[in-house]
Amino acid sequence: MTSTAPNLPHYRTDGPPTAPPLLLGPSLGTSTAVWDTLVPALARSRRVVRWDLPGHGGTPVSVLPDAAPGATTVADLGRLVLALADELGLTAFDYAGVSLGGAVGSWLAVHHPERIASLAVVCSSARFGEPSGWQERAALVRAEGTAPVVATSPARWFTPAFLGSATAGRLVDELRAVDPAGYAACCDALAGFDLRAELHRITAPTLVVGGREDPATPVAHARELVDGIPGASLVELAAAAHLAPAEQPQAVLAALQGHLGEHDRSREEGTAVRRAVLGDAHVDRAAARTTDFTADFQDFITRYAWGGIWTRPGLDRRTRSCITLTALVAHGHLDELAMHVRAALTNGLSREEIKEVLLQSAVYCGVPAANSAFGVAQRVLDEIDAAAATAPADPS
Repeated sequence: MTSTAPNLPHYRTDGPPTAPPLLLGPSLGTSTAVWDTLVPALARSRRVVRWDLPGHGGTPVSVLPDAAPGATTVADLGRLVLALADELGLTAFDYAGVSLGGAVGSWLAVHHPERIASLAVVCSSARFGEPSGWQERAALVRAEGTAPVVATSPARWFTPAFLGSATAGRLVDELRAVDPAGYAACCDALAGFDLRAELHRITAPTLVVGGREDPATPVAHARELVDGIPGASLVELAAAAHLAPAEQPQAVLAALQGHLGEHDRSREEGTAVRRAVLGDAHVDRAAARTTDFTADFQDFITRYAWGGIWTRPGLDRRTRSCITLTALVAHGHLDELAMHVRAALTNGLSREEIKEVLLQSAVYCGVPAANSAFGVAQRVLDEIDAAAATAPADPS
């Protein structure tokens, strides 16, 4: 399915509508077609959403808040992706992007970590060279159109052995059709992009893919990303230049599927911890109430909260329960507090310890908040006592 809506990027969707969503971002000068070969396999288990940059494919330049020279940033492109995700009802999603599309994904992972369930960055960088080079290219395209970059891009995009292929020819033809204003605006975005000092803020499981024959973003750029992103993994592809998804689709597909498979394990681990802490009955009720509208959110909290945070080894579950109770008191989330009072008992806190946590919260979160919290906790404890009093005697 393809679609264009006012103020949103043009996009294509493939795969089951209820499957976990995977957004794919393109490179400068290309469209959704750069991912064509990988989509059939990815769409077997994912809701694949591909989008076009401003002035590329089906996206008009008018989606940009300001296309004046020097105005466009990667943040502008990232916000367009978030608007598209919101339009599609995607609370959180896996993301993979090539080159500029990868930079957009990295920006999202830094500034909107709650939205990015996992990240794959293909032939991309934390900084794409000196700004002056991109500013000069933007000025050239604004003055002369895309003809000058059509003449030079294929040598950066593809290895010599792939230059004569039908796929390379189609992508170069697409470059000829790009709106010069959109191409130049994206050059402006690349000129101002430098995420090197913020890579450590990326918490999503991250895969970095680099092409060993990529002159645009050499493997050294991929290694810099991996060194800066905690826990990131690196795959280097032989016989691949800048548009690796087009030139080496099977190798990129294998890397993505391996990465997404590892990420899927976080869902399984998250489900196991969620059941251990909250109980099977609660999780089963939540699953039974899940709708198409809430499915992405349930998947998000299972993978990100329970699989990504509660499984970390740095704190034991008792300590995590104390922190959670305090946070819920502070924000007045009383329904969640009731659930986590039960969870705290499951995690080994005694009633006396729960009381101490609420007393501590009274000092730092406020007496009214703690007063409500004590009322909720007392109700939960009374319900537990009542259930125990009416339970059948143990025949042993």
